[in-house]
Amino acid sequence: MVTSAGLLLHRGAPPADDLQVYIAHMGGPFWRRRPRAWSIPKGLLEDGEDALGAARREFAEEIGVPAPQGEVVDLGEVRQSSGKRVRVFALHAEEFVVDAVRSNTVRLELPRGSGQSVEVPEVDDARWVPVDEARGLLVAGQVAALDRLVRVVAVP
Repeated sequence: MVTSAGLLLHRGAPPADDLQVYIAHMGGPFWRRRPRAWSIPKGLLEDGEDALGAARREFAEEIGVPAPQGEVVDLGEVRQSSGKRVRVFALHAEEFVVDAVRSNTVRLELPRGSGQSVEVPEVDDARWVPVDEARGLLVAGQVAALDRLVRVVAVP
């Protein structure tokens, strides 16, 4: 089973319209006009890699800057429709700002079966959005992580 790890930054507090999350738009032509093309910054765990370490590494690779420091809360795993499991960690990051996303790139065969390849950014945008808006933007399998986040930050 494929497992990824992601870091979900959040700021504000409940009610949900004041709580925001930092999510990333997946790059490349496949995601350009598709609904639910946003994701928690995440990526595959490498052999023997610690899940939180992988989440921090992937955040830096996809956003172009290291994730902020702070206390991390493990939100557990969510499962995407592809079967991929994503271990999600939450981090309160009230002051986090990025001027421009500088993602790593991935090589894709385009058009499929052509033998030609192009490099595209893994992430082409990232931004803060209210958690309720994020519910309609995120890959459907990741929405459960938002529900868990809301429960965690609602506890005084």
